[in-house]
Amino acid sequence: MEAPLFLGSEIYRSSSYGPRHPLAIPRVPTVIDLCRAMRWLPDAQYRTSPRAKPAALRAFHTPHYIAALQRAEKTCVVDAETRARHHIGTLANPVFAEMFRRPATAAGGSLLATELLRDGGKVYNPGGGTHHGMADHAGGFCYLNDPVLAIKAFLAQGLTRVTYVDIDAHHCDGVAVAFHGENRVQMISTHEARRWPFTGALEDRAGGQAINLPLPPGTNDSGFRLALHEAILPAVQAFKPQAIVLQCGADSVTEDPLSRLALSNNAHWETVATLRLLAPRYLVLGGGGYNPWTVGRLWSGVWATLNDAEIPDRLPEPARAVLAALTWTRRPIPAPDALVDTLRDAPREGHVDPALRAAICHLRRRQAVWV
Repeated sequence: MEAPLFLGSEIYRSSSYGPRHPLAIPRVPTVIDLCRAMRWLPDAQYRTSPRAKPAALRAFHTPHYIAALQRAEKTCVVDAETRARHHIGTLANPVFAEMFRRPATAAGGSLLATELLRDGGKVYNPGGGTHHGMADHAGGFCYLNDPVLAIKAFLAQGLTRVTYVDIDAHHCDGVAVAFHGENRVQMISTHEARRWPFTGALEDRAGGQAINLPLPPGTNDSGFRLALHEAILPAVQAFKPQAIVLQCGADSVTEDPLSRLALSNNAHWETVATLRLLAPRYLVLGGGGYNPWTVGRLWSGVWATLNDAEIPDRLPEPARAVLAALTWTRRPIPAPDALVDTLRDAPREGHVDPALRAAICHLRRRQAVWV
């Protein structure tokens, strides 16, 4: 497989967590529409994501939990016992019409990706990246954990070195629990310090050699670049992975309402570009992101980066119209021109927090001991 493949589904266009939920916004449909408007997404590179079957989901999730999700979707209600045990029917993880089919489609996409990547290549599943899901309960808007299922599928193929990199603003607690002490999986997470789920401390090695790098609030492109080149890339290069899974959460940019980081989308695109050189198999997932303009722009740029497509300084009118048509209850007034007329953010360089420098130095010393 040579050209990257994009996995999508119309279920993301026709389903919603509810009008007041942070995931009420369009995300994957905006990326599909933008990439098609830019002529970056020909039919030959698009695949429709299948829905994972319960048997496939049982590679990580318990049968009782899978059945509870299916039952809640069918009846549109959960009882108190189910809510307490499985954390569904809550404000964060509400009951809605496609609450099993939608996450099962994201999981099916990531599982299909591992098959498409069996002999190498690059696959993009922006509907994936649901890294908070636990084996027996939902968490943080995530009902299933497609990154875990994908990594387990790679291991089942016989791979012995899989790297998981997560640059979402929130720590990947579900992945950390799933692979606690698993030496075939290298987990690296950057996330905002002291933010939910309040896991992923610098000293937390997840029972092995996991790398957690909490980022101080306000971390900008300069700080993230230091983390990328001084902590993430050296660790990945030393591990020599046979496959890389990148969770590319879009909630760490300045405009996102659920974090206090200050990155531009350039930081994500640089990460995508550099990691793709370090393994023969590359799966890029979506994740968090709760501003419709920044998510659509960032994830479309991820696809452009995977294809070496030129990102223009100003969007052509068909692409601009996709962004101009977006609405958001958090922002009843039109979006700033920069979020409609362009795809690339202006770089957000600046001071690097001394605490971040110290944390990176600590990780480098620890890595030296491992090597």
